[in-house]
Amino acid sequence: MTTETTPLSGRICLVAGATRGAGRAIAVQLGAAGATVYVTGRTTREKLSEVGRATETIEETAELVTAAGGEGVAVPTDHLEPGQVRALVDRIDRERGRLDVLVNDVWGGEHLVTFGRKTWETDLDGGLRMLELGVRTHAITSHAALPLLTRHPGGLVVEVTDGTTAYNGTRFRENLFYDLAKNAPIRMAFGLSKELEEYGGTAVAVTPGWLRSEQMLAGFGVTEENWRDATGKIPDFGVSESPVYVGRAVAALAADPDRHRWTGRSLSSGELAKEYGFTDADGSRPDAWGFLVASETGRPDVADYR
Repeated sequence: MTTETTPLSGRICLVAGATRGAGRAIAVQLGAAGATVYVTGRTTREKLSEVGRATETIEETAELVTAAGGEGVAVPTDHLEPGQVRALVDRIDRERGRLDVLVNDVWGGEHLVTFGRKTWETDLDGGLRMLELGVRTHAITSHAALPLLTRHPGGLVVEVTDGTTAYNGTRFRENLFYDLAKNAPIRMAFGLSKELEEYGGTAVAVTPGWLRSEQMLAGFGVTEENWRDATGKIPDFGVSESPVYVGRAVAALAADPDRHRWTGRSLSSGELAKEYGFTDADGSRPDAWGFLVASETGRPDVADYR
């Protein structure tokens, strides 16, 4: 291994919400670049979270990180519990003495989202739970982890969300609580970029496009190996991307010595792929957000956006 293949060797990362989907892929790709990655979540081999999927656990994610070339450390953590998050950060400090990358990817609210209803017609408890999962967790984690991250200059905070400022800024995401939950991390990245400036730190928001997460694939009745079968019923699914894509996006950011030029911005996996030259697992470069915008005024060819 060389610094070219493992540019994150010696870096300590925390991926909060790494059980599945984007969080898992980000952790694995940071590991592939040589990093030590603490991975957290609520689903373990002994305990199931409210998401209800026993097929993905944080232990498995840690093993994948190590198999990719890094060091994965699984720490069961409920990021709605400040005491648990403080204990997590204390452990990282005790064992490593530093934190270089914080990825706030906690979510787990897909099962709560309902579209096609007015705010007053939706379940209030479910809506408020989305805000807890997608906003409060991120705030608690940043509050606990940033004192360690700012101990050394050059730290990176990545707020993982759904949509960019350019897209979300003029479009309603069809459910008020979901809209708030996915726009708040963009604003968090902007605010944190200002607070981290004096420490040489960088904060950005990163969004995947149409993500082929484990839950998405299950919903379409396909696997990552045969996902194209779903395009027969939903042709637009052809512009979707695997979690590897956003994982490579975050790893590229973390390895970029000039990453501070992005601070405060919201970025997509497709945009970063063009900048850094990486591809999705199949060698393509999907641009789901560009496709969605083009679809508003015409019928674009999916092939033009892969």
